[in-house]
Amino acid sequence: MNFLEDILRLGDEVVGDRTLGEQKYDREVVRWMRKGKSVERAVEKANHKYPDEALIIDVDTLHTLQAHYEYLADHEAIMEKLNKLK
Repeated sequence: MNFLEDILRLGDEVVGDRTLGEQKYDREVVRWMRKGKSVERAVEKANHKYPDEALIIDVDTLHTLQAHYEYLADHEAIMEKLNKLK
């Protein structure tokens, strides 16, 4: 296994198994964050579009959600770049 495959496998492990609905919800949050919205506002937008996957943000979860979605945004950007190299 080469270095690139190791990185991809690690990224998949961190992201974890997600249902199709969860994947769509996460992509919606990331999309709004890329448009400059805060994680709170991005989650509100995603909650409206995907109410079955809706998350509730409170003071205790804000930092964790922010880190999670920033990671997902970075992971998505890396995957896009790697797919262009294929």
